[in-house]
Amino acid sequence: MNENLFASFIAPTILGLPAAVLIILFPPLLIPTSKYLINNRLITTQQWLIKLTSKQMMTMHNTKGRTWSLMLVSLIIFIATTNLLGLLPHSFTPTTQLPMNLAMAIPLWAGAVIMGFRSKIKNALAHFLPQGTPTPLIPMLVIIETISLLIQPMALAVRLTANITAGHLLMHLIGSATLAMSTINLPSTLIIFTILILLTILEIAVALIQAYVFTLLVSLYLHDNT
Repeated sequence: MNENLFASFIAPTILGLPAAVLIILFPPLLIPTSKYLINNRLITTQQWLIKLTSKQMMTMHNTKGRTWSLMLVSLIIFIATTNLLGLLPHSFTPTTQLPMNLAMAIPLWAGAVIMGFRSKIKNALAHFLPQGTPTPLIPMLVIIETISLLIQPMALAVRLTANITAGHLLMHLIGSATLAMSTINLPSTLIIFTILILLTILEIAVALIQAYVFTLLVSLYLHDNT
């Protein structure tokens, strides 16, 4: 019970070298591929899910926005597989690290914003000053809109980090309580263990939902700038 709650969030090392890069590169290896003309059920299901997800995100985009479809689908697959692998015992979840999430959010957000300023400069600048704004409020609104624009990648990264970290901490606490109660009260242990199973199912859903939300928000930022 004296174990550090945040020990599982410390980046692992191998012979003193950081192993986070290897862990980040591992999820793509789990995506099955097929060299045959007729796919099996697993590949067919995977392709159906990818088509369904891309259709949901790309419907609202124009031709220029749909050029990002491959990147967005790759992003949601990477985040989802990373989150799910992090639910395994004694594993490390890279998406609990705020710097990594910022490294994903900032380039995608910056690319969408830069595209907006290059293709629709007037519409991009119009977001900083809503129509009909009283003259005395113009400087304040420009500052507020600028801050709200710059904080978007931080909100993306913090949302993903907080949701995944909170779920892992809660599972750790309930798991520790189950282990401690196993030698004291068996009925209470069974109740807590049932809660742990339900929480695990919930965390699997959260892992997938957060991947979808992260990618969907990036898609919305792209839609606003194309």
